[in-house]
Amino acid sequence: MKLISYNVNGIRAAKRKGFDEWLAAAQPDVLGLQETKAQPEQIETEAFEKLGYQSYWHSAQKKGYSGVGILSKHKPLHVEYGTGIDYIDVEGRVIRADFENFSFISAYFPSGSSGDHRQEVKMQFLADFEAYVNQLKKELPGLIIGGDYNICHTEIDIHNPKQNKDTSGFLPEERDWMSGFLNTGFIDSFRHVHGPEPHQYSWWSYRANARANNKGWRIDYHMVSEALAPQITGAQILSKAMHSDHCPVLLELKS
Repeated sequence: MKLISYNVNGIRAAKRKGFDEWLAAAQPDVLGLQETKAQPEQIETEAFEKLGYQSYWHSAQKKGYSGVGILSKHKPLHVEYGTGIDYIDVEGRVIRADFENFSFISAYFPSGSSGDHRQEVKMQFLADFEAYVNQLKKELPGLIIGGDYNICHTEIDIHNPKQNKDTSGFLPEERDWMSGFLNTGFIDSFRHVHGPEPHQYSWWSYRANARANNKGWRIDYHMVSEALAPQITGAQILSKAMHSDHCPVLLELKS
């Protein structure tokens, strides 16, 4: 079973860059999308439907901003739009699909790079999202949280850790949160499979030819609850997909 998470930096822009053709080749069972930047009625879904996908979208109230979605070849038992936390849901940051043996969340964590206020929002989100997930896990122990976390966890996850130690996305308090979140019962699936393999990134700045030089950050993850760990069979960063400043990340599970 193949699950992919992908921050597309605008689903309409990604489609103009060949996203539909990529999807036809990749054929994930479930695809979580982040930063769709569109209202549901603005998204052309015909190509998805022809490939056998049902699609579910949770958009921000502000047009052209944030937004998440899930495409699935299997009809979910239930789809949950948002978290019930107002300031998170108005920005369209979390959507969940429940299947028979697991639940998949597509999540787009806030960035704090635009200033102190947004960094404060980000830290509040981290606390509130962790509390939400810990409560949810009591009901749905088989959780997979795919998405753009906007955090590099360790020095190996960023190409220039010393220069970025005071930069949002690699701040000590963000990294500490990630460690604490994992300690609540989650596994970083990529590290679970690959160990401390260096130079593995999922986002690159558009500046200074960063992607060509692989000067990136690993900020896109599939966090898997420990209950599902025995089912993990593979994890990859699909860096050849070029529809966004991010690339997709893949998780493979036993069916």
